[in-house]
Amino acid sequence: MIPPVTREKTYDVVGLGLNAVDYLCVVPYFPRFNSKLKMVEFQKQGGGQVATALVALSRWGMRTSYIGKVGDDDLGQFTRQELLKEGVDLSNVMVAEGALSQFAFILVDRQTGERTIVWHREDGVNLTPQDLHRQMISTSRVLHLDGHEIEAALQGARWAREEGVSVVLDIDFIHSKTSELLSLTDVLISDQDFPSDFTRRADRREALQDLMALGPREVVMTLGKEGALALSSQGFYYCPGFEVTAVDTTGAGDLFHAGFIYGMFQGWSFEARVTFANAASALKC
Repeated sequence: MIPPVTREKTYDVVGLGLNAVDYLCVVPYFPRFNSKLKMVEFQKQGGGQVATALVALSRWGMRTSYIGKVGDDDLGQFTRQELLKEGVDLSNVMVAEGALSQFAFILVDRQTGERTIVWHREDGVNLTPQDLHRQMISTSRVLHLDGHEIEAALQGARWAREEGVSVVLDIDFIHSKTSELLSLTDVLISDQDFPSDFTRRADRREALQDLMALGPREVVMTLGKEGALALSSQGFYYCPGFEVTAVDTTGAGDLFHAGFIYGMFQGWSFEARVTFANAASALKC
């Protein structure tokens, strides 16, 4: 599944997708409507599905590069500094003049560790196919996508397919061109709602089977504290959730993707990759 290391493969993983600045606001309990509540902790961190996964992979020794766009503001500068600090290559990061970078306020319930995200993103920081060139993709062994910038994601996935680069997709929403993107995907890892919402099948296993029929060789559904349900050519595999005391679930799904991709490079079995990803996600909580 993973192309061999060659001189042309400069990176192990190239990510194309969202970045963000997250303002993490830990509160003693989720506030009621029209009330005031004092935070017990506050942090400013880099975020975004693909960007976060790349940071984890970089920390684990993978050669990573990020394709994305930020505004020419303080938030964009913060994002670039954080990614550079983590060893992620930024040669393909573009700066949109006059645009505001994506940011989010994240309320984290201290009692449960669950979070609620309120975010903002301007069109000016969206990638387009015109922002890309084939070499961005061809120099990698794996392309990691989130599919939010759908036209750019499709272009990247097409080039990846032509260049023999494996495509891993993190998806949590439905677009009119989602089916096309799935047809270009090797590994699909979604949240627990997407499979049923997209296929209109309430049964989880039937939903995963329908998704695999569209093209992916492996399909995984993350289930939060319940673990993960996965499907490959060898059949279904269910990995129960690891019991942890959740402090903050922010980024847990991103770490699941990073863990699965890391396992691909280790040559682990499908079951081992799902289990490792599940453990990485739990530890992040």
